[in-house]
Amino acid sequence: MEKPDILAFETFDEWDMQPMQEMFNVHQFPGAENLQALAPEVRESIRAFAFKGHSTLGADIMNAFPKLELIANYGVGYDTIDVAHASSKGIKVTNTPDVLTDDVADLTVGMLLALNRDIPGASNWVTSGNWANKGAYPLQRTLSGVRVGIAGLGRIGLAIAQRLAPFNTELHYYSRAQKDTPGWSYHNDVVQLAKAVDVLIVAVSGGPDTAKIISKQVIDAVGSDGLIVNCSRGSTVDEDALLEALENKAIRGFASDVFNNEPRIDERFLTLDNVLLQPHQSSATIETRKAMGKLQRDNLTGFFNNGALVTPVN
Repeated sequence: MEKPDILAFETFDEWDMQPMQEMFNVHQFPGAENLQALAPEVRESIRAFAFKGHSTLGADIMNAFPKLELIANYGVGYDTIDVAHASSKGIKVTNTPDVLTDDVADLTVGMLLALNRDIPGASNWVTSGNWANKGAYPLQRTLSGVRVGIAGLGRIGLAIAQRLAPFNTELHYYSRAQKDTPGWSYHNDVVQLAKAVDVLIVAVSGGPDTAKIISKQVIDAVGSDGLIVNCSRGSTVDEDALLEALENKAIRGFASDVFNNEPRIDERFLTLDNVLLQPHQSSATIETRKAMGKLQRDNLTGFFNNGALVTPVN
């Protein structure tokens, strides 16, 4: 049986590329730009995308492939894919949820701990010789027992809350609807959530519905002693309002693994001493990346074998 032709976006690790090449006729492309440079016969043969990366996948790209039937996304977030256009063209979209939940939740709690106790600064205090020459590091803050608010109580938000519960934190959350969470406080408004807590964790999904959901009003509500941690998408935070608040010490600190215009983030972040910045690496463990690749391939093989998708989006 002839292998289906697929287009692989960006660079895949060998543990993903090798089995992909065994199953499919893989055409490698480094990104979502200059797709017209592909030979016409290649564009006309492609039936599926193995999509990876954070570039925009819009109507112009989809329309360049007349036989495109499936976009198998490598990642849980698919806000860069024009799903509405895909649906209108009968193109199926899948993602890779669940397999990265634990790693994202782990890193989010790690960012919160590191920001609240200034672990990077304390480490630099030792390695710079300041501990020996200048004495003890400045006092930091306690996490146990504080009020934590989670904006978005989906898979990842719930996993974060479950990890923070043993710290005896007082848990609050915002979501579209109230969840079955005895003892946790539900808020149907993000501003009210921010007013009620000491730490605001952003775990909503990306996309137009949540663009700048962490608005200037929300940031102001966090207050000068509050922290914000973002593990969702850069688009969910009003970065201009956030940067102004950080520069003016209107909030105590900010930690994030996601930004607008990654990896060329706003340079104002680089001058601040009250931030902890990560290079969008929350799912970047060997174990999780292998699981993501397998789920992506399972969606591809399921589609071509019998049309069954493991984790459909549309």
